[in-house]
Amino acid sequence: VGADMGPKPSVTVNFDGLSDRVCYATLLSDREHVGPYSVWDGIEENGKNDRNYPGELEYDIWKAFADYRGCDGYCFLQRAWRVDKTKSLTWGYMPPDNFRILLYFPESGEFAVSGTYERYAFHTYYTVDMRDYTAGSGTLPKAERSYSYTNETISLIARIVLTIGIELVIALLFRYRSRRQVKILLITNVITQVILNVFLNVVNYTSGSLAFILMYINAEIIVFVIEAVIYAGILPEPVEGGKPKRGKAVLYALTANAVSFALGFAIAWLIPGIF
Repeated sequence: VGADMGPKPSVTVNFDGLSDRVCYATLLSDREHVGPYSVWDGIEENGKNDRNYPGELEYDIWKAFADYRGCDGYCFLQRAWRVDKTKSLTWGYMPPDNFRILLYFPESGEFAVSGTYERYAFHTYYTVDMRDYTAGSGTLPKAERSYSYTNETISLIARIVLTIGIELVIALLFRYRSRRQVKILLITNVITQVILNVFLNVVNYTSGSLAFILMYINAEIIVFVIEAVIYAGILPEPVEGGKPKRGKAVLYALTANAVSFALGFAIAWLIPGIF
């Protein structure tokens, strides 16, 4: 028995303004085999019983897609979904990297195909404005990338501000309260947290949440080491006739990073959109 765990890449296409006519959609691939999916081998019996054949798809719908020959170099991988009710298609397991969007209206036998597109992020989103579609034209309006960069930017800023706030509160508990110490903490945290969170955003965008978690753990360890060295070196106030409490500064760095790391995961669980 093989295990296939962890998040998988996906492609979601939203069809804004799609009519209520019965409609099915698929992504045509430039490859004949993608993961467990493949083109029909032309044998009628296999078309009815093939393991890739989605049981919820009626045979005549599947056959219409399988017989479609409107796009040279792009083929049907025997996956399609009804979209007139959901107004969207989500290929959630091993979607093709390069594809065309194909709609089929069985009541009229009409097909409508898009230009070529690609999977540009781990979770890729496109939107097609069907209000611009002319029935019978056979051509879909241009699909626009609809990944929420604004929300990602807001989440990034929120994470940075939240982390710095947590670490400053912990600093007060460790009695790091002088203007000089607060300035050191602010400058160090702004630099490390901006670099850390921008890096993690890129990882999440390109590789998904599992890679994000793994890199989050490793990156937090690196941040702790960097901050511990900086804090041990310059954070303690000079002590007349004695040595600065460098061990306390290292303990602070460990505590602050551990707490912000744990709270980060807790918040990600409660408010998934922020991480």
